[in-house]
Amino acid sequence: MQLYSFFNSSTSYRVRIALAIKGIDVDYFGVDLRAGAHREQSFKAQNPAGGVPMLIDNQGNALGQSLAIIDYLECLHPDPPLFPAEPLLRARVLELANLVACDMHPLNNLRVRNYLANELALSDEQQQNWIRHWTAEGLSAAETLLNRYGFGDYCFGDSPTLADCCLVPQVANGIRTNCDLAPYPRVMAVYHHCQQQPAFQQAAPARQPDYQ
Repeated sequence: MQLYSFFNSSTSYRVRIALAIKGIDVDYFGVDLRAGAHREQSFKAQNPAGGVPMLIDNQGNALGQSLAIIDYLECLHPDPPLFPAEPLLRARVLELANLVACDMHPLNNLRVRNYLANELALSDEQQQNWIRHWTAEGLSAAETLLNRYGFGDYCFGDSPTLADCCLVPQVANGIRTNCDLAPYPRVMAVYHHCQQQPAFQQAAPARQPDYQ
């Protein structure tokens, strides 16, 4: 399989974590978002959304959107599982994953930040305030969910799930953008535990071929 990824893309990071946990080897192709490579017609012909990640499977099927890709990988390679079998716990995992994927990431991704800078002409300080606000909103909710329902070294138990695949890259974004993460000790405990695990280390931005 082929993975089209950008080293600093948190959505790509999610998929890289899932691939590493499952031990799936892929051919890696870097897509430089900063240079606009994702907007090239040849790329959008395969991925109409024009974003990363994009996975092309062994039959040549192209699939975009990180959560769809991870769900597909789960179906193809169910062991080790990223989704608990117990229905309510599975829902808790999806609740946290979607908090990150739907409520947090879309408001702070590169496309939005470029719009804030270029179309709305917000100052660097205003852009940083935007990032800090939405990071705090999302991580505050994540902290509450983990304190209520989380357990073990990971978000939900003693093995990683989709929730960890989503949370770790979002925390990394918060660190990279100098957000105050001290109010979220449970979130940070999960993050630091994951940083010690080989699969998460393998998926880290600095370990990718297009890192610069």
